[in-house]
Amino acid sequence: MSRIRLRATAATALAVLALAAPPTLAHSPDPAIAWPLYTPDDTLQFRWKENEVPPSKMRDAVVAAADDANGSRGSRAPSIVYAAGGSSTVEYGANVFCGVAGLACADGWDAPDTFRVAFRSHGWQFDWGKLQWCQLQSTPQNGCYDIENVGLDEFGHVLGLNHHANYSSESDYLDAVVQTVSHARAKVGWNAHDFGRCDTAKLQLRYDMVNSARKYSTCLDIATALSMSASDRSISLGETVTFTVVVQVADSASYEKLRSNWVSERRIVLERRAPGSSTWTQVAVVPPIASSGMYQIRLSPTTTYDWRGYFYKPTDEGLRASSSAPFTITVSGTCPTCPQAPNPVSTREARP
Repeated sequence: MSRIRLRATAATALAVLALAAPPTLAHSPDPAIAWPLYTPDDTLQFRWKENEVPPSKMRDAVVAAADDANGSRGSRAPSIVYAAGGSSTVEYGANVFCGVAGLACADGWDAPDTFRVAFRSHGWQFDWGKLQWCQLQSTPQNGCYDIENVGLDEFGHVLGLNHHANYSSESDYLDAVVQTVSHARAKVGWNAHDFGRCDTAKLQLRYDMVNSARKYSTCLDIATALSMSASDRSISLGETVTFTVVVQVADSASYEKLRSNWVSERRIVLERRAPGSSTWTQVAVVPPIASSGMYQIRLSPTTTYDWRGYFYKPTDEGLRASSSAPFTITVSGTCPTCPQAPNPVSTREARP
């Protein structure tokens, strides 16, 4: 059975509003929560709150949830670790700050300094029945809640994620762990132990990518900007031209920390066409040469062509296709014995 997990004070109001308002587009990144962000790449240490220490099995599951957050954040969001002297706290008991309906809750209003996470005690009597934590049952039963999953949800709130908006059918429930409603065993997603793609998408937007080669979440739809230059645009037959391509995320404020990022280690294709033609032919894959989104190749064109670089939309990340503005390289003279350009990879019609 699914139960709503509400947060105390202002955060409770956010959760209630989320239920009343029309849902935002599903398959989009999680909304942001109201409290401040933590410092990117920081390490947030938590300890068990004195006199409200969780049972041993719950402690193990909460530490595992922190590890899950660290391993699946896909961004420069802070890591979360247990340390006996940590400044932040995780607590357990009957009188936690979660409000009357809360199974667990998080408070990050003191960011970027500290946070609090709380879990309601096992067996707590709600109006719908007793709260059962799966790890605290001798044999987990349907209807119990997975501590590791709920802990990961709360750590997502700590990092600034608000509840994801799903289709009414919840067919996209696995796109996020940070949900208004936690699923009990054995409903879909009840034991998800990695951030969903739409959780990771918002963490990437808010904290940036780890490096320029890291893949963007498929929950994103990020425009790219590709530019290409040539060492010479008018050559004699037999001379070599160096083509240099640079790929970046588009310069848009809506992309937050991702704005104008370099995009490295992707598949960039060099294409040519006869002047006046609408058909582009792939000539070669352009190898990356630097982490600053740069790609480069040297060729010896044998006749006058228009040239452009092209980045195909990947199937495994949320980046859009893009192409450079075409330009012409004029080739003059004759050279029957000169080496030819690489054989074309494929031919296709021009696209806008």
